[in-house]
Amino acid sequence: MCGRFTLITPLDQVIERFSISNTPEFEYYTRYNIAPSQSVFSVVSDGNENRGGMLRWGLIPSWAKDPVIGYKMINARSETLDEKPTFRRLLSERRCLIVADSFYEWKQENNQKKPVRIRMKSGEPYAMAGLWDHWRSQDGEDIYSCTIVTTSSNQLMHKIHHRMPVILTEETEKVWLDRSVRDVDYLKSILNPFPAEEMEAYPVSAIVNSAKNDDPRCIEPAGPDTETSFND
Repeated sequence: MCGRFTLITPLDQVIERFSISNTPEFEYYTRYNIAPSQSVFSVVSDGNENRGGMLRWGLIPSWAKDPVIGYKMINARSETLDEKPTFRRLLSERRCLIVADSFYEWKQENNQKKPVRIRMKSGEPYAMAGLWDHWRSQDGEDIYSCTIVTTSSNQLMHKIHHRMPVILTEETEKVWLDRSVRDVDYLKSILNPFPAEEMEAYPVSAIVNSAKNDDPRCIEPAGPDTETSFND
C-alpha cells in the first residue's frame, strides 16, 4: 500500500518535469509527510495540455452519501480495478498522476513497525498512477479526490512490504493521461512494479508516524550506515 509520501521538489522543477501548462493557483510548499485526507499535487490532461492542481487524498466516489468513505479508499489494487464498480468507470475516464519524490512504508521487525523511506536513486520526482472523482454534497460542496493505485512489490520493496504504489515511467505517464485510451486490459498492463535497480530505501525516524510532523527530520536516516541497508 502507500500511506505517506513526500514532495519536496521545487514547483518549477515539477512543472518542467511533467510539462504542466498552467500556473497552479494555490500555495505550493515542500511536504515531508503527506497523509491521507490532505491535498496532494496531481496532474490531469484535457486532451491537449497537462494541468496541475490539488486533489484530496482518499477517494470519495460521486455516488457516496458521506465523504468519510474517503478514509477507506486511499489505495486501489491495480489487479482488480476493472472488477470494482467504484473504480471501473474511473479507470476508463478519470486517471491522474500523483506527484511525489519519495514514499514511506513500515517494515515489520521484532513485533514493531519501523518506517522506511523509498525514493529514486536520482532523487528526481516521479508520478504515481491515480484515479480521481468529483463528489458534491447536498449543500453544494464540491470535493475532488483521488486514490493511489498499488501493485505487488519489486525486489527492493519485497524486503519491506508486499505492496507498493504504481510508479509510472515517462512513457506510461503519457498513456495514463491520454483520455482517448480506454482499453481496460491495456491500461492494466502498464501498472507494473517499478524497476528495483532505480530505487533505494533507508530507515527513518519514528516521528514520521505522526502526520503532525512535517519537516526535514522525517527524511533523515534513523542511524549511521542505514542508507544502504535495503539496497544490497
